[in-house]
Amino acid sequence: MDPQGALMRALETVAPGTPLREGLDRILQAGRGALIIVGDDAEVLNMCSGGFLLDAAFTPQRVSELAKMDGALILSADAGRIARANVHLVPNPSVPTTETGTRHRTAERVARCVEVPVISASEDMSIIALYLGGQKYPLERSSRVLELANQGLATLSRYRGRLDTAMANLTGVEFEDLVTLSDVVTVLQASEMVVRIADEVARYVVQLGTDGRLIRLQREELITGLEDERRLVVADYFAEDEEWHLDEAMAALGGIDADRLLSLDEVVAGIRLPVGENKLNTALQPRGLRMLSKVPRLPNSSAAAIVRQFGSLAKISRASVSDLAAVEGLSAAEAQAVKDTLARLAQTSILDGLS
Repeated sequence: MDPQGALMRALETVAPGTPLREGLDRILQAGRGALIIVGDDAEVLNMCSGGFLLDAAFTPQRVSELAKMDGALILSADAGRIARANVHLVPNPSVPTTETGTRHRTAERVARCVEVPVISASEDMSIIALYLGGQKYPLERSSRVLELANQGLATLSRYRGRLDTAMANLTGVEFEDLVTLSDVVTVLQASEMVVRIADEVARYVVQLGTDGRLIRLQREELITGLEDERRLVVADYFAEDEEWHLDEAMAALGGIDADRLLSLDEVVAGIRLPVGENKLNTALQPRGLRMLSKVPRLPNSSAAAIVRQFGSLAKISRASVSDLAAVEGLSAAEAQAVKDTLARLAQTSILDGLS
C-alpha cells in the first residue's frame, strides 16, 4: 500500500465541497461530535459491537442526524453509503496511542489496526482529525489551508528559480565539458526540494477541494517537465551496474531524509554518483540523454542508441551527421536534427553565460 497515495485519497474524501465534509461541518455546527470509519470490510466489522445495520445512501443531513447517537458510523469505502450506525468499536487496547480523549484514542487505535480512514470530530474543540495508519492529519479551516497553500506556492516559486539557475549552469558546463560533481549534486538537491515542496502544496490543494483550483493550476505550471528532467539528470550521471538501475537510483534520491538532503556525501552515496579524490571537483561526463531529449520528435529508443554508440555528450556533439546517421535505427533526418539541436543549445548556453 502506498501511504502517501492513501492519505491523498482520504483527504479528497473529506475536502470542502464533498458530501462527507458537509456532513462533518453540520455535526460541528450542531455542537456534536462523531466517530466515522470510511470502509466496511471484514477487518472493520470484526471490531464492531452492537449498533444496527442501515445500508442507506449517504447524505449530509442523514449523517448529521445519526451523529446524535453516541456510537460510531461505518461508511462504505467510497463514502457513498452509511453501512452501520451507533456502533461500539473495540480495537486492540494494547495498540499505542498518543491521544487523551476517548473518541480520539479509539480513532487512532482503529486506524493503526486497519488501513482505512478514521475521522474524529470533537464537539468541545470543534476540530476534525483524520487518522490513517500511524498518521494523524487535522483538517484546518479552508481560510487557514488557503493561507498555507499560498505560502507553499511562494516557497515553491523561489526554489524553482534556484533550480532553473542551477540547471542552466549545468547545461553550460556540459557543452564546455567542464562538469563537476558539485554541479550535478546542486541540481539534484534543488530538484528534490522542489518536488517535496510541490507534494506539500498538493496536500493543501486536496484539502481545499473545490476551492483549490487556482492553487492547483499554479502548482502544475511550476513543476511542468520537472520529473522528466530530474530523471534524465540522474540517468546522465549515476553509476549503473547489473544490480543498480535508474529506478533504484530515483527511489534512493526520493528516500533521502530532508536533513540529509543538503549533504553532498549523502546524495552522492545515495544514488551512487562517481566520485574521485577531489570530491566536489571530481570531473564528470554526461551521457547526453538530457540534451538528446530536447531534439524534436526523437524517440527515446533512438536517444538511447546514440548514447550506447558514442558514450558521452562530448563525443555526440563532435560527431558528424554521417556518423550519427550510422547509428542503428536513426534516419538521416533525425541525425541532422540531433546535430542542429545540439549546436543550437550549445550556442544558447554560451550566450546565456555572457549575459
